Amino acid sequence: MRGAGANLGVVTAFEFEAAEAGEVGWAQLAFDASDTTGFLERFGQAMEAAPRDVSGEIILGAPRGDAMYAQAMLLVDSNDPDTILERLQPFAEIAPLLDQSVALAPYAAVIANAQDGGHRGAGTPMSRGGLVRHLTPELSAELARMLRSGGVQFFQARAVGGAVSDVPEDATAYAHRSANFSLTAMGRDASWLNAQWDALEEHVLGVYLSFEADPRGDRVERAFPPATLERLRALKARVDPTGLFRDNFALIPDAAAA
Repeated sequence: MRGAGANLGVVTAFEFEAAEAGEVGWAQLAFDASDTTGFLERFGQAMEAAPRDVSGEIILGAPRGDAMYAQAMLLVDSNDPDTILERLQPFAEIAPLLDQSVALAPYAAVIANAQDGGHRGAGTPMSRGGLVRHLTPELSAELARMLRSGGVQFFQARAVGGAVSDVPEDATAYAHRSANFSLTAMGRDASWLNAQWDALEEHVLGVYLSFEADPRGDRVERAFPPATLERLRALKARVDPTGLFRDNFALIPDAAAA
């Protein structure tokens, strides 16, 4: 239930105890990210230096001529305008700002900003992802080269540090809790994207399977540390020995062919 994917059963109901959340600072910033390496590195530094009441992500796509643009979506857990602006200022300085929107908004409104309507299945067919500790100069340069090639239509760097790292890595199936960022890249050419992403693997702590579409056999081993995977496979053998639940990266390889 806490990170093992769709391998162990079907959830039929959830019961939540919700914590009330009020107004928060909600910022959407557009940048000239033509210095793509520097932009990625400075975003990483700003996010790691930010207090825990700040979270967010950046999104980049293919370049437009020589120009590269980026969007940051940032949330500040405060309803004090001065605090919000203070928290956002380091992010506003990482690259030339092209547009900005900063507002106080109910947290529920921020969460509900996704478009409604049916899904027509028109997304790009291939995605790769990984959890990393830092957007180092070396990793940022490699990501910039990949982005500037034009083969990636969507790239996201999402902050995942903070309270996530307070939980011991062996407490749940979701591990690699020392990571500060989750990276995702999407493209149309699976072979090309695999080659590009494989070159980054030395920087990657592990895989988050929900953002991974690489069917090769080591994804499960990259998602779960050895001791965690051993526990999950023992549980799988006990509760689903025939491999009924085998989609989205089977924990036991033989189950994929069952």
